[in-house]
Amino acid sequence: MFEIVKVSLENAMDLVLAHKKASRLGERLKLTPSTQTTFSTAVSEICREVIDRTDSGQLTLGLSKEDIRYSLTARIKYDHSVTIIPSDPGFQNARRLLPIVNQFQENNCDIIELKIGLPRSIIISPEKVKRLADLFDTEAPYTAYEALKKKNMQLHERAAEREEVLEQFKQDNEQKNEFISLASHELKTPVTIIKAYAQMALQEAKTLSNPKILNFITRIEAQSVKLTSLIQQLLDVSKIESGKLDYRMEQVDLNSYLSDTIGMVKHIIPEHQLEVSLGKSSQVRLDKLRIEQVLSNILGNAAKYSPADSKIKLNSTTENSHIIVSIKDQGIGMAKEDLLKIFEKFHRNEGVVNKFSGLGMGLYISSRIIREHGGDIWVESKEGEGSVFHFSLPV
Repeated sequence: MFEIVKVSLENAMDLVLAHKKASRLGERLKLTPSTQTTFSTAVSEICREVIDRTDSGQLTLGLSKEDIRYSLTARIKYDHSVTIIPSDPGFQNARRLLPIVNQFQENNCDIIELKIGLPRSIIISPEKVKRLADLFDTEAPYTAYEALKKKNMQLHERAAEREEVLEQFKQDNEQKNEFISLASHELKTPVTIIKAYAQMALQEAKTLSNPKILNFITRIEAQSVKLTSLIQQLLDVSKIESGKLDYRMEQVDLNSYLSDTIGMVKHIIPEHQLEVSLGKSSQVRLDKLRIEQVLSNILGNAAKYSPADSKIKLNSTTENSHIIVSIKDQGIGMAKEDLLKIFEKFHRNEGVVNKFSGLGMGLYISSRIIREHGGDIWVESKEGEGSVFHFSLPV
């Protein structure tokens, strides 16, 4: 069958539309008015039976060829669970009007097919069939209902396309996260071994009187520490994206926790002066290792973008049932447009990419950790005037 036009059969308005389309196709094939009426009426009779039983039927109008003769053909398809039998009134009326009314099954659907032979004088070619299909596709809607139906169909098609793109993006993202996770795990073991041997070699080198070798090993050890940190960040990003970043929450006295943690992490900023001023302490529920990770990220960035020997200030205050921890540096600061993107994954300002190392993951990870603790994180900054990072935790 050469398909020319389709009509979904959802309600009584589609019955009118089916009749008009069938009649219009007969007219374009230059059939007599009585033949047009006979065919379109028979089509309507079957469509009515389908619409009375389901809202998911479909009418397809076109041409079929048997030997050398063409027939005007209508196929009404409906779900196999719907029962239409030859004794139904619409079925009987269609049989009175047309010589060929067949019923069969195809791909778990029932189909009723109606045919009426075309006069031999009507010349049919593939080009003519295509022209007829194009005419139905481009002509103005017959009714306001059809216009609305076409608009809805276009919206559904766009939604389906968008859904397909989103699903593909989701699959690609999952594959990417899986690759990052596997690659990070594979890298973690050899890097840990390199780091361990570098630390042992460093201890041995300190007993030697060769400062050059000591310097080389010190650099190897420092770079292995940095690489270990980058691998851990990649793992964390992968876990965040897949919703697998685990937390071990416990109740702590915040000031005691901050004092202990700052004592452990301040070694990452040996060239800067860290000033700590803690306000009133409170009991806070948190994951110690994850909040330590946040402090390390922010303090590390403060040192990275600030001159050596400059001050980094950390203080805490209580405000609206939240503890706010603030870390202020005297660094290069940020432009206003960067403040909106600073917590995005892999974001790095173009002006610092070639001057400072990093992948732009630390602040993204920190923001996710803080928000999954029920807090918030934000920054205040001006170019050339340093930055102040704040994060809050509920008391």
